[in-house]
Amino acid sequence: MAHKTSAVADEPIEVLFALQPKFDLMDFAGPLEILDWARHDKNDENTKAFDITIAAAEPKVISDQGVVVGAQITYKEAHERLNDFDVLIIVGGDTDTVLKKKSEPLPIIEAFAELQRTDYTRERTLMSICTGSLLLAEAGILAGLSATTHPDYMTKFEIICSNAAQRDLQERTDVVEDARYVVNNLRFDLGDEDENPYIRRKSDAGRRPSAARKGSVSFKGSNGRRESIARRAAMRLGGLRVITSGGISAGLDAALYLVSILVDEDTANEVSRFTQHEWVKGTVVDGLDV
Repeated sequence: MAHKTSAVADEPIEVLFALQPKFDLMDFAGPLEILDWARHDKNDENTKAFDITIAAAEPKVISDQGVVVGAQITYKEAHERLNDFDVLIIVGGDTDTVLKKKSEPLPIIEAFAELQRTDYTRERTLMSICTGSLLLAEAGILAGLSATTHPDYMTKFEIICSNAAQRDLQERTDVVEDARYVVNNLRFDLGDEDENPYIRRKSDAGRRPSAARKGSVSFKGSNGRRESIARRAAMRLGGLRVITSGGISAGLDAALYLVSILVDEDTANEVSRFTQHEWVKGTVVDGLDV
């Protein structure tokens, strides 16, 4: 697969779902449905915006609801191909076992974040649904960030975040209640090394256009703010976009946000209309919501 810095043009955005045994079916199927209906051109069925791959420890993985899902690749293959993926999605379900055994998807979460730290010119997104955020917290991903989870697990989430911060000697996580989803490290177009990404200069009018898709938040934001490669490298996790959603159905809203940021807002609204799900906006930290 050719190296790319972001999901642009009309090529599919590569998404990896990492499933553990007894995962929550809605956490997986809801966002999957949203992403599957997204098109670069709503009038052309051949322009699917997202190419989805499912990884699990075994060829078949059973959900907490008893539904069996076939994995396309093993975790070993997923680690080997990790650089192919633009988005990694972690779902909830039996997170206690994962935390106790330190099993997948914890290692792939850590590897994906490390990949961004070493290759920070690439646009990548790590998203958790429901209690999947507990795994991000345990992996130390949420240090210094804002995040949310299912309301019934908020206290446990805060404890894991606090313990991870003490263990890693990192900043605490700002746990956000009553949010459908929380977004950190909104990404913008790369500018020059010596350019202040927070100031738009008159000379910007003559600069190359944004690499982000027209209509997306990245495109709109890049007109007013740019990042230098050096500044992006200094961002938390190398600028990895981290999205945590609330419980179960909130994953639909987070997935719609993902469509809006990686494709465009019109596409997200069209998917919302077609699926008859009213998109409830979440919280975007240090960025513009759509």
